[in-house]
Amino acid sequence: MSITVSALRETAAGERRVAITPEVAKKLRGKGLRVLLEHGAGAAAGFPDAGYAEVEFASAADVLAQADLLTCVLPPEDAALAHLREGAIVLGQLRPHGAAARIAALAQKKLTAFALELLPRTTRAQAMDVLSSQAAVAGYRAMLIAADNAPKFFPMLTTAAGTIRPSRVLVIGAGVAGLQAIATARRLGAQIEGYDVRPETREQVESLGAKFLDLGVSAAGSGGYARELTAEERAAQQQALAEHLKVFDVVVTTAAVPGRAAPKILTVAMVEGMKPGALIVDLAAESGGNCELTRPGERVEQGGVTILGPLNLAAGAALHASEMYARNIYNFAELLVRDGALQPDFQDELVAKSCVARNGEALVNA
Repeated sequence: MSITVSALRETAAGERRVAITPEVAKKLRGKGLRVLLEHGAGAAAGFPDAGYAEVEFASAADVLAQADLLTCVLPPEDAALAHLREGAIVLGQLRPHGAAARIAALAQKKLTAFALELLPRTTRAQAMDVLSSQAAVAGYRAMLIAADNAPKFFPMLTTAAGTIRPSRVLVIGAGVAGLQAIATARRLGAQIEGYDVRPETREQVESLGAKFLDLGVSAAGSGGYARELTAEERAAQQQALAEHLKVFDVVVTTAAVPGRAAPKILTVAMVEGMKPGALIVDLAAESGGNCELTRPGERVEQGGVTILGPLNLAAGAALHASEMYARNIYNFAELLVRDGALQPDFQDELVAKSCVARNGEALVNA
């Protein structure tokens, strides 16, 4: 009997992405899998039902009742999980950190669940890395938001009314989101600098045509993330950064570690020392923000400086974000299907470390 791979229409506020696109649906069908979607699942992302070939559509209740593998962008509502049959698999961004009740509900229902946020940051996992694919979208959109809200042009302009100097832009954090933000600012013509406490990122920043801001603080960590700074290192970082911030027109902050509050990098005093008209776009707003003044989803004015805390930036470019996300889903799903059946290989590090519930047991201390 064919495996049924399913997806619902996402219900979170502002969420427009979909876990299965027409491209990925075709690939799944090519593997002999049945694809069953809720009516309108991809419409908000730019994928109407008519764009899916050889895909079946049904109500949400029927999709849940028949799903062997339910894919999602964000965690399904508890009411939806209750309609899945015992032994079904849930795959997607399940936001396992701080979600003990959700994981317990998955285990109680005897569902197997994989949270792709927990994938090891290895070369083999790159094709399944939803954090990286969606961070690239977020970094791009963060810089567009900055350009749209800044009171200055980004590029240098020579006009009959005189020459307009380019904006000076600083990106804090040179992960996937930060590097994409740097590349976007460069394309827009800004004078761009990048900063990260991991010294190995200098080459990446400079390869994008940006200047690396060296504050003399190194905090290289494991797994591609920075380690937590000591109190002395943080004080040195903030003192050096405060002086540099005075010359920038736009600052985009991207420093975040999954499952933990975002590090506070910009203090109130540092913001007050910035030039009037300066703009901060805090991409880490969802996890508390890199700026002490950030309010998630809001616009804050402080001493002539504007601080924006945009949320769920990837959903704002839903079509391309969905295409990348769905490919991540498909690549991981290939690890779950063997000999025409759902048989996850728990000896595989990628499978084992991303599993949060199995055989009635919660596997993550959330």
